[in-house]
Amino acid sequence: MRTISKLSCVTALLLAATAGAATAASALGPTADQQVDGVIVVAGNTCTWTNARTSANPPSALTIDRATINRPGGNLACGGGITASLNNNPAVTFDDAAGTAKADAIDITGKQSFISCRYRVTNVVWNRDGATRKYVNQAFTATKTSGSFLCPGSVTTAAGDASLLFH
Repeated sequence: MRTISKLSCVTALLLAATAGAATAASALGPTADQQVDGVIVVAGNTCTWTNARTSANPPSALTIDRATINRPGGNLACGGGITASLNNNPAVTFDDAAGTAKADAIDITGKQSFISCRYRVTNVVWNRDGATRKYVNQAFTATKTSGSFLCPGSVTTAAGDASLLFH
C-alpha cells in the first residue's frame, strides 16, 4: 500500500509541477530562453526537470512542450524508483495584476514497478513567489482516468508542494 501511496503522491505533484511549469513565468523581467525548470518533492522523493521548452515567454499565453520534459527528449527524473510522463501540452495563461497563472489541464502518468496510474486535473492555479518568475501551486485534486485498481480514485496536492521557474 505504501508503494501505491508514494506513486499517487508523485503523480499528484508532477501534475502540480507541470501546471506550475506552465505558470511559473511572470511578466517580471525578460524571459528570453522560453524554458522552465521544475522541482517537486513527494513523500520524500524529488522529481525534477530542467530546460523544458515553452511556446512563448510569460506573460503571453503559452504551452509547455511535453516532449522536452519526458524522456528521451527531456530529463524528467524522480527518486524512489518512480517514473512519470506528461501526457499533454498544458496551455497556460497569466494574470500579472493578480500574480497568478492558470494551466488548462494537466494529464500525468506515474509508474512504479508494474503499477501505472494516470491522473488529470483542470484549471490549476499557481501563485507567483514575490517578484520572481517562480510560481507555487494552490491546493488541487486530480482524478484518476486510468490505471491499476490499486491506484486511488483521486490524489490531492497541498498548496506549495510544487514550484517551477521560467527562464
